[in-house]
Amino acid sequence: MTLAVPSPTRDLAQGLRDIATYGLAIVPDVLTGDTLKRSREALYRAAESDRARGREAKFGLDYEHDNTNQRVWNVLSRDPLFEDLAFHRIAVDYVRAVLGWPALLGNISANITGPGGGEMVLHADQIFVPEPWASEPQGLNVAWCLDDFTEANGATRFAPGSHKLNRAPRADEADIATIPMEAPAGSVVVFESRVWHKTGHNCTVNETRAGVFGWYTKPIYRAQENWFLSLKPEIRQFASEEALVLLGYRAEGLGLVYGASPA
Repeated sequence: MTLAVPSPTRDLAQGLRDIATYGLAIVPDVLTGDTLKRSREALYRAAESDRARGREAKFGLDYEHDNTNQRVWNVLSRDPLFEDLAFHRIAVDYVRAVLGWPALLGNISANITGPGGGEMVLHADQIFVPEPWASEPQGLNVAWCLDDFTEANGATRFAPGSHKLNRAPRADEADIATIPMEAPAGSVVVFESRVWHKTGHNCTVNETRAGVFGWYTKPIYRAQENWFLSLKPEIRQFASEEALVLLGYRAEGLGLVYGASPA
């Protein structure tokens, strides 16, 4: 595996080539100006609320001893700004191109690394799929950098090209060489579900690093977040047809009601 990440590109065709080669693509300058500022503030506001009310829930791939990594779940219901991320044209275009259509939004959550920790277990996102894996990914992650992602503050680390192995990392590969995905705030990192990665170690003194991760899958898989129970009603009420497909309220083949898609 070559330890390099691709150059940022706004060209979808080039991004798809990068995903095929490296397992990931970087899209620059997607969130800018006030939109970036308000999205970042909304996330940190939600994180502060969770912490103040004792509503934090750890992630199974975080190390148990490390409480510096804060997860914020179901951000879709926390602020309308996150609807704009989940159903953003760039995100959906990559989902359609990599996974096909229809597809499902399995989850959209956030990860904030705090000073002195944050590192997680090396993994691939489709570890729920029995091996041997198919030769195409079953899911896609669209990561929104709300802060600058740097090696120092715990940028997501990748093993570029590892998706070509078509398997999850083994226990004796936990220390395999990885490279940080460094990108300025407002960038989007799109990575397919077979590529090995982990949250990096935040070795700064007082800097946090926030990212929002939209997880999409082929429609045969159950969503991580149960939208039918957790979604705010107004999101469904005003959702586009495309968004309703991603949330599972429109269906083809599976999830039907009396043989047809729910109305």
